[in-house]
Amino acid sequence: MATSLDDVKSPLFWRAVLAEALATGVFIYLSSSSTTKWDEQGPSLLGVALGFGLAIATMVWCIGHVSGGHLNPTVTIAFLITRKISIARAVLFIIAQCGGAVGGAAVLYGLTPPEIFVGFNNTLGASVPGPGVGPHQAFGVEFCLTFVLVLTVFASVDSKRTDLNGSTPLTIGLVVTLLILAGGPFTGASMNPARSFGPAVVANIWTEHWVYWCGPILGGIAASLIYENIFAANASTAKARAYILASQYDPGDYDTQVEKPAAIIEEDTMFTE
Repeated sequence: MATSLDDVKSPLFWRAVLAEALATGVFIYLSSSSTTKWDEQGPSLLGVALGFGLAIATMVWCIGHVSGGHLNPTVTIAFLITRKISIARAVLFIIAQCGGAVGGAAVLYGLTPPEIFVGFNNTLGASVPGPGVGPHQAFGVEFCLTFVLVLTVFASVDSKRTDLNGSTPLTIGLVVTLLILAGGPFTGASMNPARSFGPAVVANIWTEHWVYWCGPILGGIAASLIYENIFAANASTAKARAYILASQYDPGDYDTQVEKPAAIIEEDTMFTE
């Protein structure tokens, strides 16, 4: 609670909230644009996957230093559950993300010619289960896809790791592309409640909408807890115990757990005549 009060008083906090709203809006506009049908055939799955992957990578690159580049209530909740951000930051980030998503979808709707939007049954990329996919199947798909996404996010931002030299935004963009290719035909592979909420509000499409909140949030929570307490570079029983019991907890306080390499003993060979 003290951290929440400190956050609210800081101008940098409100800059971060604004960044989340703006970046999520731009992300929804760009990614949903890739789903727009301009003819009977419509966009390809690969084109949609690349559109979403490149859009998220671009926006994380732009605002990662300001807010962490969540752009997704699931990621924000995962960081809250693992005690990396305050309650105030989590709540206002989620409000900003959902508001930005509605704004981005509204801009796309306003810029799309009416004959294209209606004539080719465009939905602004609203998330709905695929043909024959039941709600519980859709829930399972969204849970699994988001589990992989959040696991990748946590692995990418693990400050204790020394084996990572690549780009975090690009890593996240690539995994989003992969997961849409894998799960797009099943559920649209949302993995992001805000990404589903924005187009749903503007296009008024609410088919099994609960799936796109419950599946990603629960999958993200599971992935964050497993990574943080089992697979993180500084995971340990002491850290897990402190996470559960300690009122003052900082995951950075724990040393990296790395197995010591086996000692190599070199012996000089003596030759005597």
